Order: sequence, then structure tokens, then C-alpha cells
Amino acid sequence: MKAKTCEYGKSSADIVLIQPVDDNDMSVIENEVNEISRLTNRDFLLIAYQISDWNRELSPWPAPPVFGKADFGGAAGETLSEIINLCGNANKTYYIGGYSLAGLFALWAATQTDRFAGVAAASPSVWFPGFIDHLKASDIKTGKVYLSLGDKEEKSKNPVMSTVGDRIREAGEILNVKEVACNLEWNAGNHFRDSDIRTAKAFAWLM
Repeated sequence: MKAKTCEYGKSSADIVLIQPVDDNDMSVIENEVNEISRLTNRDFLLIAYQISDWNRELSPWPAPPVFGKADFGGAAGETLSEIINLCGNANKTYYIGGYSLAGLFALWAATQTDRFAGVAAASPSVWFPGFIDHLKASDIKTGKVYLSLGDKEEKSKNPVMSTVGDRIREAGEILNVKEVACNLEWNAGNHFRDSDIRTAKAFAWLM
């Protein structure tokens, strides 16, 4: 069953932003769109691709629970196949991005396809088991990557999630070595602060 999508911005725009979202993202998506418009003078269309099972649909391979009882189902390949179907116009420029696990998914997507001109990974879950090794071993099939993290995120009491600061620094170094244009920005606050503003800044940087 195909996911529901919602569109924001200008449908005729040459720039298309693809963002996997959950209910929390949708509650602030209009503010995110307004912030992107404030930060750039480019016309764009944002397609919000709604995810029903976050841990299953956005994780690149299975992994045990890191918090709570929900494991990671490793169905990102299916999700990416559906998203690529939204990117069929060769005359448009497509960027993929998202927040948290959706940011990790966007980074992973850039190791699978060259369909996206850039990746907007806002507070991405780069603590995900095995991901940094995958990034190091993979060809990056995009030219631009924006990374960000809240300055309190690595202070998590969760032993896996507390590695996120070291992992995102490492991700930035890997991308630089692979000669990908990469920007790593630190934001004030923890993981749950200003997700809409952080994602807007990520997309605006790419544009």
C-alpha cells in the first residue's frame, strides 16, 4: 500500500524537496515550509511522504530496540523505491531530507541512488548500529550533504544514542574525504527542540 503524500509550495517549481514525515512532523510542517521560504528566494515544492511505521520503514537493515520495545525492521529499501517513483521528472532537481531517523534514511538513500542532488539530514540517527561503517564503505551518489545536531543530544543517558556526537563528526569527516560538499551545523538544545526550524535550515542550505 502506497503512503499518503501531502504537497506544499509551488507545484510547478523546478526544485522538489522530499521528506519522510510522521504525525509530529506534520503538526509543524507548515511552519517548516514558511521558514524555508524565509531563508531562500527559490520556488520549491515540498512533498511530505507520510510514514506509518517509523522504525520499520526508515531503517536500512534490522536492528534491536535502542529505546522502548520497538525493534528496527529494515524496510528502508521498500520506502526508497516508492519515493523514487515520485522523482520521475528529469527536468526537476530533487533533494531528500528529514529529521531524526528520516535524516538517517536520507543519508542512506544517497548510498543507494543518484536521483537526489543533495541530502538534508537534520539531527539524523547516525548512532544507528553499523551505519557509519556502511557510510565509510559506500559510494556517496550525491554532491551535497547538510548535517546538523543539537548540542545536548550527545548528553543522552542512553548508551547508544549518546554516541551520536562522535558519529556525526565522523560522518562529516567521511563525506569530506569522499569530496562531498558537506556542512555540519550545531544547534542549541536537545533532540526534541525545533525540528521544523532545523529541517528548514537543512533544505535551505541545499537550495
